[in-house]
Amino acid sequence: MTGFELSLAVLALLLTPGPTNSLMLLAGAERGLPKAARLIPAEVAGYLMTVVPLTLIGQTVLQAWPGLAMAVALVAAVWVALLAVRLWRVPPVEAQVSVSARALFVTTALNPKALIFGLVLLPSADRLAGNLALFVGLIVIVAVLWAGIGAELRRASETATGGQPRALFVLRRLASVFLAAMSVLLVLRGVSA
Repeated sequence: MTGFELSLAVLALLLTPGPTNSLMLLAGAERGLPKAARLIPAEVAGYLMTVVPLTLIGQTVLQAWPGLAMAVALVAAVWVALLAVRLWRVPPVEAQVSVSARALFVTTALNPKALIFGLVLLPSADRLAGNLALFVGLIVIVAVLWAGIGAELRRASETATGGQPRALFVLRRLASVFLAAMSVLLVLRGVSA
């Protein structure tokens, strides 16, 4: 796979809505883009924590323990379900921040996309360092994009509603429902793996 092809594949997967992107969108809506951007190192670290070991020894480990992929999917499903419940319970207060660096880190480390990156897209004996550098750069770009969309949604809702916190409350509820649906999908994938 050429660098251009790898970039397109990684971008397509990173841009796909999922738990990590939902949290970055919500962080942008809660904090604005500059403050949400401070969470990007947590996202990068979460991806790298999973992706680097997978690129180095993932295939060998999965062949030795075939049930491991199912276990990871189920753990990810439980974590995403807990996030959905936490977001649902956040009271409708404008100043409340529901997305922490820790939550983003763990969510990203357990993100099923990391399995695809680490087992399929990034492994390369001769280009691993370059692939990882490209991956990190694309993570940053996509995280800024999702946080920027969230910040723009906040700005638009403040303009439309006069700054009422109801729009952010609704966005949190929508993110919670989306994460709950993702959790169910992860369970289904884990059971079918």
